Amino acid sequence: MVKKIVSTPNAPAAIGPYSQAVAGEHTVYVSGQLPINPQDDSMPADVSDQVRQSMRNVIAVVEAAGGTAENIVKCGLFIRDMSSFGQINETYQQFFRENAPARFVVEVSQLPKGADVEIDAIAVL
Repeated sequence: MVKKIVSTPNAPAAIGPYSQAVAGEHTVYVSGQLPINPQDDSMPADVSDQVRQSMRNVIAVVEAAGGTAENIVKCGLFIRDMSSFGQINETYQQFFRENAPARFVVEVSQLPKGADVEIDAIAVL
């Protein structure tokens, strides 16, 4: 297997010792994407806007690897408040109208930079 590091300025830079994504021959593993706007390093306050920005970041990384949102087969959502689950779903589903990927959602006590949402993904090219 050839391991390729995927990087794009269209998603926030890694804030630790990890890559935005690692690609194999047909698979892309996207690291958790915080809701940080890569243009100005801002983070929206609203949880729906955070989901929207995190998904934009995930898709930007998948696109840098040569795919699209359609190539995403699994997402993991880490959220700080399970009572936001409905609101998060409403925003998340806008990115996958048909044939949504497999997914998990877990509530966590904290996320880096005080985010309310972090999303990772696996894509098959």
